[in-house]
Amino acid sequence: MTETRPTETRAQRLDALLAASPVIPVITVPELAHAVPLARALVAGGITTLEITLRTPVARDAARAIMDEVPEAVVGLGTVLNPADLETAHALGARFALSPGATPELLRAAAASDMVFMPGIATPSDLMQVLAAGFTVAKFFPAVPAGGMAALKALGGPFPQARFCPTGGIGEADAKAWLALPNVAAVGGSWLAPEAEIRAGQFSAITERARRTLAALQ
Repeated sequence: MTETRPTETRAQRLDALLAASPVIPVITVPELAHAVPLARALVAGGITTLEITLRTPVARDAARAIMDEVPEAVVGLGTVLNPADLETAHALGARFALSPGATPELLRAAAASDMVFMPGIATPSDLMQVLAAGFTVAKFFPAVPAGGMAALKALGGPFPQARFCPTGGIGEADAKAWLALPNVAAVGGSWLAPEAEIRAGQFSAITERARRTLAALQ
């Protein structure tokens, strides 16, 4: 588990988090009862950094339950769309937050906060706004529809200081290829914890997929 030291900057905390976990599952929790068993299944498979998306009514309670009951997990909130969502992440004690995009309002709030935050980008113009706000690591979303690996290779030319966590359309079969790109710090995806398996309580399958994914990266 990544520890936070008081002297670390926000950027240093993000670097440490990504170095510790190059694969981040994007998790939509349908029911609160699924939260803790799901987190334990992923941790058992070696994946400890978890993005809980704010896409369901139970998302906030699910994140809190995981933080309380699965101390090995490093919990962040995803689908952060506005400053209120960012404040929710901070109030819950989430270790990081991610957004699929970046409005000027959200960027201002994130820049003023000490919250570890990855704004989302899909175009060079998006990235220029994010960099101007002081963020050098961005979520590239939706990764495959937005141009895939070729787009990230192209962005590396004019923006060599930027690094990315691509999410959207990435799966077990191509995670390693994405991570091989020099400007990719981590990859995210929902393939690690499919909602159908969560609803069915098939947590052993999720553990096995996590182990298999990590083994394939070696």
